[in-house]
Amino acid sequence: MNVALTIQERLKDLRVERGLTLEQLEQRTGISKSALGNYEVEDYKDISHTSIVTLANFYGVSSDYLLGLTESKNHPKADLAELHLSDGMIELLKSGNIDTRLLCEMAVHKDFVKLLADIEIYVDGIASMQVQNLNAYINLARDTIEKKYRPGEHDRHIRILNAAHINEDEYFRHVVHDDMDGIIKSIKEAHRQDTTSAPETDFVQELKQDLEFVSSIEGSAQKKQVALYCRRLGIDYTKLTDIEFEVMMRVLQKSKHLKGQGKKRGRKKRK
Repeated sequence: MNVALTIQERLKDLRVERGLTLEQLEQRTGISKSALGNYEVEDYKDISHTSIVTLANFYGVSSDYLLGLTESKNHPKADLAELHLSDGMIELLKSGNIDTRLLCEMAVHKDFVKLLADIEIYVDGIASMQVQNLNAYINLARDTIEKKYRPGEHDRHIRILNAAHINEDEYFRHVVHDDMDGIIKSIKEAHRQDTTSAPETDFVQELKQDLEFVSSIEGSAQKKQVALYCRRLGIDYTKLTDIEFEVMMRVLQKSKHLKGQGKKRGRKKRK
């Protein structure tokens, strides 16, 4: 997931969130369409102070947010005391040892309150008495049956009653685990298209495609290897000139994966 958004990414996200085209944003802010488009280009740095202030006011965010100085859009001057954070939590957030953006996404997720409520029920022992009472009723029913009917060790009804016992620790492990799973999967789905997220690849399918590609190349093993490297690098092998092919071979000869091919590599022209 992205660790920190650039000013260009923030400006584009804010515009897209509001469903505005560059033309519509030009009409509402008075900033030219060409300038607004440039502001969203990753390597564009010359954004005027006036435009920053104008866009911040239009979007209802702070200038510090647009400049990447804070992750808070609307509460840049929040009083730390109002947050009721412990010293340990503040030190952790400032340490840089955790991904605070991810922590914030988890905390504002719609099911996070449920997760904390379930954890609180377990930690504070709120349900302990009810669990103990349920288990006591089960034990009473089992004892009554055993005294009255003296069933065998593997009697179906006795085994059902034994299975009905609730293990508080195990029960809440599953509850909290399910809560957390739902939150994490939801956040993962939201970041599926992030450029920094690992792509979903099928290794077997990718290998199969590579083998099919190499088998379609006519010529020496060296030629096939060059073609495969070009494929991996996104280079159209068929457009290489003879000189580019020779240069590619000299570069690839430095690879440990091509050792043992001798000095014959790249000496012959491609057919």
